[in-house]
Amino acid sequence: MVIDDSQTIRRTAETLLAREGYQVITAQDGFEALSKVADYQPDLIFIDIMMPRLDGYQACALIKANPKFQRTPVIMLSSKDGLFDRARGRIVGSDEYLTKPFTRDELLGAVRAHVRK
Repeated sequence: MVIDDSQTIRRTAETLLAREGYQVITAQDGFEALSKVADYQPDLIFIDIMMPRLDGYQACALIKANPKFQRTPVIMLSSKDGLFDRARGRIVGSDEYLTKPFTRDELLGAVRAHVRK
């Protein structure tokens, strides 16, 4: 699953992952993502930090608070590469942190590290 308010980021990630045979679900913000997570039960979640309505930190914390999704890997996406942002991501339960713009190899490497095909 790819959650980002940028249509460009969503499409880029979706295209790269689909080419590798992954089924991709997208959401444009945290609120939309919460219902889709419940409906589709993704194996991995990429989530942007800075989004309107419900940011990535809040959405990640809510996802990880649900016992059903505690083990679902969540990878934070951000244009910020600060230590504070990475630490805050860990506090809310994220498993990894990718800086945007990410490369194809970074995106696929994160998937391979956390999901079995």
